[in-house]
Amino acid sequence: MWSLGRKNTKRGPSFRKLLKTSKIKLDNKLKNKQFKQQSTAKKYRKEQRKLRQAVKDVVSRKPVPLDDQKKHPERKEEEEEEEEALPLDMMDEDDLKLMEELAQKASFITRDLSSTEPVHARKRKNESVIEKYEKMPRRMQAEPEKELIHLLPIKDRHGIIPQTMEKPVVRTEEEEEEDTAEEVEAEEALEEPLPVLTAEELLVHRRKKLQEKKIHIASLASAIVSDPDNNIKKLKELRAMLMEQDPNVAVIVRKLVMISLMELFKDITPSYKIRPLTEHEKNTKVRKETQKLREFEEGLVSQYKFFLENLEQTVKDWKQRKVKKSNVISLKAYKGLAEIAVKCLCELLVALPHFNFHNNIIVLIVPLMNDSSKQISEMCCDAVKSLFKQDKLGFASLGVVKVISGLVKSRNYDVRPEVLLTLLHLRIKEVEVKKDAEDITPRKRFMSCKDKRKNLSRMQRKWKKAEEKLERELLEAEASENAEKKLKLHTETLNIVFLTYFRILKKAQKSPLLPAVLEGLAKFAHLINLEFFDDLLIVLHSLIMSGVLSHRESLHCILSAFHILSGQGDVLNIDPLKFYTHLYKTCFKLHAGATNEDVAIMLQCLDVMLTKRRKQVSQQRALAFIKRLSTLALHVLANSSIGILATNRTLMHTFPKTDLLLDNESQGSGLYLPELDEPEYCNAQNTALWELHTLQRHYHPIVQKFAAHLVAGASSEGSEALGHELSRRSPTELFEAYSMKGMTFNPHVPSVAPRKKGKPFQGESFLNEDLNELFKTHLAKPAVQGALDFAKHLRTLPVS
Repeated sequence: MWSLGRKNTKRGPSFRKLLKTSKIKLDNKLKNKQFKQQSTAKKYRKEQRKLRQAVKDVVSRKPVPLDDQKKHPERKEEEEEEEEALPLDMMDEDDLKLMEELAQKASFITRDLSSTEPVHARKRKNESVIEKYEKMPRRMQAEPEKELIHLLPIKDRHGIIPQTMEKPVVRTEEEEEEDTAEEVEAEEALEEPLPVLTAEELLVHRRKKLQEKKIHIASLASAIVSDPDNNIKKLKELRAMLMEQDPNVAVIVRKLVMISLMELFKDITPSYKIRPLTEHEKNTKVRKETQKLREFEEGLVSQYKFFLENLEQTVKDWKQRKVKKSNVISLKAYKGLAEIAVKCLCELLVALPHFNFHNNIIVLIVPLMNDSSKQISEMCCDAVKSLFKQDKLGFASLGVVKVISGLVKSRNYDVRPEVLLTLLHLRIKEVEVKKDAEDITPRKRFMSCKDKRKNLSRMQRKWKKAEEKLERELLEAEASENAEKKLKLHTETLNIVFLTYFRILKKAQKSPLLPAVLEGLAKFAHLINLEFFDDLLIVLHSLIMSGVLSHRESLHCILSAFHILSGQGDVLNIDPLKFYTHLYKTCFKLHAGATNEDVAIMLQCLDVMLTKRRKQVSQQRALAFIKRLSTLALHVLANSSIGILATNRTLMHTFPKTDLLLDNESQGSGLYLPELDEPEYCNAQNTALWELHTLQRHYHPIVQKFAAHLVAGASSEGSEALGHELSRRSPTELFEAYSMKGMTFNPHVPSVAPRKKGKPFQGESFLNEDLNELFKTHLAKPAVQGALDFAKHLRTLPVS
């Protein structure tokens, strides 16, 4: 080992002086503004490389022993020249001592620091300055700059490593006392256990915190509603509360924030769709008002998008039963949160059909219509129904129908019937009919460039171009809906609906969706293209004859067939006798039980089959239906009896010769065959409507009134004539008006006073009215006197 002292070698001061002078040169060059402005980065790196190489040569040069100095005197001369070039008076005493101490350690110069480093560390040192700067993490907040003290650098074979240290902060006595006080308080807090709160105190604390959150939400919402343009950034603050982490109030706060944001977006959203700006529009200078409006719209759209994403993620997590461990809300409480999220989506679907991301909401809501949860399914179905009812143009309805059709097909027709029942609320009354090319008037369409050049002069083309431009602007500025666009949208929507219906009829005839399909065909059948009528009637008849349909489904098939024949099907010369026969046979399968509600569909069928097609109906068929309907009125509920008697009244007015059923004398030969299912051959002209006399003693007063009216010949004048309220209402309306679904009796029944213990009933009602008449009539007869006395005694007995 050899030392680097001043006595053995004279390299210590030379190295120090060379290092210091090189540092001074580098600092001078860096401080020189002219050098920074004129030199490029390449020249700067070249200078650095030269300087590093010079220092490396000095450091890597081995010291010459005393024996070699004698053999090589020229080396000694070189060292003496270096000493003369770097005088010792430039070295400070402290620096000289430091270098002498470092010289005692041979490893300071001889060791290769890079040899022990990993490969990635060596590569990182060789990176350029720009790459290092790009890889430095950006500071989001400005930190206070710390005062640094520059120390002597460390030199290795790869270059100079600068060293610095923070300047020690001299603290005052007051600050030290405050720090010590804080430390003592923290230690005491750690040592002392937290106070255990009772259940009542916890509840009070929770209410207090919840009230603070409510006030904060209300203040933010109020500020946004009062001035949306300037306070749009507060939407982000309000939306951040959707991630509330306090487990005591997290569920309620998130629900309140969801509802508040939904109402805010419904209030501040403009009545038009916001489109993204183009590059040209972004680079164009605009007025301050325009720029402010652009910032508002951009912030509104982004916050609306983030809000919808939060709602979607909430519903998705609940559906997949995935709740993170870090989440403060349990899976059981997540259901209520998901229901509120679905409710918000449904409200936005109905309230903002014109705004951005409406199609995204449709894609979220439609699959939830088939959800296993009845509450969520009904909520989504009601929202879609409301959207159909209020959609006048049909653009939003078209989007929903497309998604429903895709859902039914992707699920292989395994969906809830309520999904297809929503299609019955579509506002489609007209569709676009195919027209020939000759029907299109030339003034309705714009001329092509080829036609203009061929038929018009240059000046005429110029005027024509200006005229067409003006027409286009007028169409865009039109406040009313474009009728052509509306027809086009309705036609496309109905095509998708019929495509879905025909798929189910063809591939899923035993599906529970069939009643909904038949009901939909019954409503929209008059809009079907005439080419499909024959095939559709054949399919409907085959379904009826298959025997797999219920009574309700069979009635829907019949109603669909006659709707088809009542519209464009009038031009077809078809006698649907088989459908009349099936309806005549189905009548006796209805009763006062579960099938009582199916009477409403039967009344619609009778209206389409007999009243509207009166010219194609024979008298024998009308007589048979009136007789069978009168018999049916005896064993159904009161509302069904009223509807049936109203239908008989309409038929007796439509077919005047049917009044022979009110006469008990036979007309023609043969006997009436009530068990025969062929209305044309049952000899209904040889019977009478004896059922009306029985119905005159019905418990319902409206049934009695209708029965007496028909017995009197259904005349519009006289004592048995009906009032305006009953005569002007259709049978279906009467059926719904007198329905007893809500366990209510129409008209109102007089109430009976409650029977007290030990006392008989007080007051009269229609239930005991006949019993009183029985007492008065048969009181004088001794044969029944004992029984009546016993009955009286029973009525006076106290209730135990």
